[in-house]
Amino acid sequence: MTLSAAVAALAAGDFTSLHAVCTAAGLQVGMPAAGIIQIGVPEASAHSASAPSLLLSVGVHGDETAPIELLAGVLQSLSEQPLQLRVNLLVVVGNLAAIAQAKRYVEADLNRLFRHQQSALADTVEAPRASAIMAATSDFFARARGPRWHLDLHTAIRPSLYPTFAIIPDAIAANDKRALADLLGQAGIAAVVLNPTSAGTYSAFTAEYKKAISATVELGQVSALGDNDVGVFDAMAATLSGLLLQGKFPPAVPATMPIKFLVAQEIIKHSEAFHMHFDGATRNFTALDYGSVIATDGAIVYRVTHAEECVIFPNPNVRAGLRAGLMVVRAEW
Repeated sequence: MTLSAAVAALAAGDFTSLHAVCTAAGLQVGMPAAGIIQIGVPEASAHSASAPSLLLSVGVHGDETAPIELLAGVLQSLSEQPLQLRVNLLVVVGNLAAIAQAKRYVEADLNRLFRHQQSALADTVEAPRASAIMAATSDFFARARGPRWHLDLHTAIRPSLYPTFAIIPDAIAANDKRALADLLGQAGIAAVVLNPTSAGTYSAFTAEYKKAISATVELGQVSALGDNDVGVFDAMAATLSGLLLQGKFPPAVPATMPIKFLVAQEIIKHSEAFHMHFDGATRNFTALDYGSVIATDGAIVYRVTHAEECVIFPNPNVRAGLRAGLMVVRAEW
């Protein structure tokens, strides 16, 4: 498996080449921490006063590699025409240590640590990384004068009835949710879930505390770096390039709206007695009928409480106290 130089550099959080090209073009460039680069349009530019601030993040889970390959191509296009940048851009490569080890995480799920109180996970090796990312993110959005956007790009552990879907924090204003759904539809995202609970995710942090229009975007399934067919995400690549080089927020012509789901219940693992009533082949968005047992945890029994609920992110292997899955119901826009 041979990786392109651009993919290998992004996977390592190495922005040396991009930094040099953008600096030479007169852009404002900074690297506040390892694997993080900030690029701003020049102050003298006609676009500087109202330029959107766009955060793109990948690798928050180290084994989710398709977004790294996808974003590497987008950034390569930017490096060939840096003066076309129309946004203030922050790129974050999340769990560098886990990416290097081809693991989801080293000690703790980084996407449960984007909160001010990290509680039982505060002593894990991921906790300082989460703090560094939050600090760089806060500084970036503190300077924002135009709209604030954040797309946190992931891949799912399990196969899915909708291979591309997104989780939208409920903290976002209604009009902004609709604009985000339009953008995601243009990018080929088939379904969105409106989630009222953060669970310590990066997109929930930016939505709740930084007032960004944010989403966790799932692109296909976990695969080894270099083994992804990123061509199936051409619509997303084109949308990201349009954001960077044209400042299109949201699309001028709304695309087909993604199917909308609401969270019906959160499945929390309270103890090691937790047992989920799904096998490893269960796909995201698999439907269960009213009364069906979802999971048991000692005396606790989780059951479907609507006529039909669909499961996403079922994962019985999380630490006790963390979310082991979500049950969602379909809704109208």
